[in-house]
Amino acid sequence: MESVTGGNTLDNMRWKKDDNTVKEENDRGMLTQEDFFALLTKELSHQDPTKPVENNEMISQMTAFSTTDGVSELNEQFSAFAATMSSGQALQASSLVGRSVLVDENVFGKAAGESVKGKLVTDEPASNVNIYVENTAGEIIQTVPIGSVQAGEFTFTWDGQMSDGEPAPEGAYRFRIAGLVDGQASELQAMTYRKVDSVTLAGPGGSILLNLNGGSSMALSDVVEVSEG
Repeated sequence: MESVTGGNTLDNMRWKKDDNTVKEENDRGMLTQEDFFALLTKELSHQDPTKPVENNEMISQMTAFSTTDGVSELNEQFSAFAATMSSGQALQASSLVGRSVLVDENVFGKAAGESVKGKLVTDEPASNVNIYVENTAGEIIQTVPIGSVQAGEFTFTWDGQMSDGEPAPEGAYRFRIAGLVDGQASELQAMTYRKVDSVTLAGPGGSILLNLNGGSSMALSDVVEVSEG
């Protein structure tokens, strides 16, 4: 029993030694500034006195190493800067929890008793404009007549009521805006304000994601506008 235990102990020590050897070999693969000057000193001590190294060749070698060393330091500085930026973005994103952000889509989730704010966007004047609130089956549950609008952006709020005056149940809905542009029936752009429920700090590609009510997410960089409520 003792010999078996001792054998296992020796094996473990051997494996640990091998691991350290591999690490040392990997470390030796990196050329440091001390290594460079040691090699340069060796080169100068072993050069042919009748054929000394040209000044421009020596300067070229030193410049190449200085450039490489400078690029390495610059990369480290950029890494530190990127980490600082990520921390700042994370702090900014966390401050959005509980607030509403403008999303470039017309589909939204609605909680019971909640009103929903949206935005109408048009590049041209339009007339006979109506905002339709539709459920997931495509049924119109509320129609809000707007009339005529000029080119621009216009904020509106749906009070969460259906056309019969009853509160719309909790669920997914969408805004559809239609009107006449130059006498032709046209669909106008509808955007919605969505409440931020939480923040994911490491989304795909390391981006910061805002998790919105209704189950969808958006990148912090895609936020168009922030609202208090």
